[in-house]
Amino acid sequence: MILHKGEILFRQGESGELYQVKSGLLKIIRVHEDGTPTLVNIIVPGEMIPHHSLLTPSPNFGTAIALMTSEVEALSARSWYQALEENPRQYRSIAIKLQDKLRMMQQRIDQLTEIAPADRLRKLQAWFQAYIAPSALTDVLTQDEIGQFIGLRRETINRLLRDQAVSATRNECGSLRIDGNTP
Repeated sequence: MILHKGEILFRQGESGELYQVKSGLLKIIRVHEDGTPTLVNIIVPGEMIPHHSLLTPSPNFGTAIALMTSEVEALSARSWYQALEENPRQYRSIAIKLQDKLRMMQQRIDQLTEIAPADRLRKLQAWFQAYIAPSALTDVLTQDEIGQFIGLRRETINRLLRDQAVSATRNECGSLRIDGNTP
């Protein structure tokens, strides 16, 4: 199935099918009791979701929303779990999938442990470029979501993005004069 940007694949609290992401990106949003949404994960091509239901059924931890046009294959939960019972060797392939996700989460922790906020943002931008180039990070995530993902306030993200834009302009022009006079 094809999901377009903003379309929901599944909702928090629901149970049902499993999915294999063929292309595109999805975000997982968790809505707290007070109604506050929080970005908790990014799903990339090759991942099977929901992760916590690969071995046993469980209600969805969050809501999956397409960040861009994405191709997703639905897998029957009943067939999936039956196949696991019939062929225990499949547990190894699931363990490898979960190991890959753990490694991705370790990269995310590396992003979060950078001391300088600008370094956190640069690492996240570099990671996303593998999936969204030539688009910018702000084409798929809001400043608030970027902040949630790397542990910074939206205002800090806004300032860092402005600083990057000024730096890019300086690099393109050779220098930037505030008074409008040419050097």
